[in-house]
Amino acid sequence: MRMQNDKGEIQISSEVFTTITGAVATRCFGVKGMAARSKKDGLVHLLRSESMAKGVRVIFQEDDTVSIELHIIVDNGVNLAAVTTSIQNEVRYEVSKLTGAQVRAVDVYVDSMQIDE
Repeated sequence: MRMQNDKGEIQISSEVFTTITGAVATRCFGVKGMAARSKKDGLVHLLRSESMAKGVRVIFQEDDTVSIELHIIVDNGVNLAAVTTSIQNEVRYEVSKLTGAQVRAVDVYVDSMQIDE
């Protein structure tokens, strides 16, 4: 994403957006971690902290806004609507605050629920 100001041009890579989004989402209550679906076996896997960005997709729109899709795994027994709303609000706020970009949409996909024994 490129932004112009009176001092010049600023370019922010998609990795910045995915890193911020993954960090913010995993801090939210009830989130076990980011998820990725394996192409090999079709199963959903919990991502380690160093590969959180694989569960995030950033789409740069023509109107200089961004749309974000993220895939998560949640803890058993959490209120899914409350968790996903919290993630949407936090991601939208933090991405806007840290990058200056306007966030058009934050789509949260709950891919799995982890049951701890």
